[in-house]
Amino acid sequence: MNDALTIDRLPDEILWQTVLARQPADFLYAVTTMGVYCRPGCPSPRPLRKHVRFFDTWPDAETAGFRACRRCDPKGERARIAQDVVRDACAFIETEETTPSLETLAARSGYSRFHFLRMFRDHTGLTPRSYAEGVKARRLHAALAGGARVVDAVADAGFGSESRVYEKTGALLGMTPGAARRGGGGETIRTAFADCPFGRLLVGATDKGVCFIGFAEPDDALLGDLQRRFPRATIVADDTALAATVRAVLDFLEEPKQALDLPLDLRGTVFQQRVWQTLCRIPPGETRTYAQLATMTGNPRAIRAVARSCATNPVSLAVPCHRVVGSNGTLTGYRWGVPRKQALLAREKAARAV
Repeated sequence: MNDALTIDRLPDEILWQTVLARQPADFLYAVTTMGVYCRPGCPSPRPLRKHVRFFDTWPDAETAGFRACRRCDPKGERARIAQDVVRDACAFIETEETTPSLETLAARSGYSRFHFLRMFRDHTGLTPRSYAEGVKARRLHAALAGGARVVDAVADAGFGSESRVYEKTGALLGMTPGAARRGGGGETIRTAFADCPFGRLLVGATDKGVCFIGFAEPDDALLGDLQRRFPRATIVADDTALAATVRAVLDFLEEPKQALDLPLDLRGTVFQQRVWQTLCRIPPGETRTYAQLATMTGNPRAIRAVARSCATNPVSLAVPCHRVVGSNGTLTGYRWGVPRKQALLAREKAARAV
């Protein structure tokens, strides 16, 4: 919420204009003719000004004899209940070997199929079936990366047959099951370390392009991250081969006016690839919320799935996940630390202003 818009800081007329504009703010308004209190962003029809009172908190409104609106849920009770219901459903899906039916999940929650499905979509951006497919895909990838035979990994992950996996291999794994099982086996990844404004920097690249950029951690931690992503690849230090690439990254950190344009070798699901490509469309010095990014990808409800894709981005800086912020503009989690995210954005804004 916007902490600037509170009843002890602004006159009633400004508060009323905030209500008319349905702008989120840190106060509540009550309608005397209805006996209810609401958030300023409530979708209900606007009341007459003479019937409105303003309150700082819901206990103040209830002490004055008003009850909470059922549409905007000013106490957050329905939102908390819905979060618990969806969290329980996700945990149940995670533990089941086969995909639970919508009827089973709805009955478990105590809500109708329609109500449960709407809650699940609102909180995850996915249908229960799509979420379950993601769970199976993670199981499959983990099994293959651990060296399991494709036929065994497919069965253990809960897929009915190998043909289903091969038909949807791009969406599930972003690569063939064989490639996932190899975990980079047969490939050589060249690496180079350097000092950057945020500490140590590691760049890794295959013959196709840059597959890893990490920074702000000790050398062993950065190298360990790369090795976990490609457990069977041959990793060799090659400062000479990557000199130009490392220089480009360092130049970007020093003066980030333009996007970091490098050949990339990105491996992920179709959805992840779409999110990463969309991130590259955010200009330096600008930010987007996770909800805006989800809309840009063509799937406005998939906010959490978009956030997970940002978190698994293997080439930070080149794919600028640091340009995504929370719904109220706050800097949310960042793989390399929120202070670095803040510094990156500050550098980009300063570079644009020059």
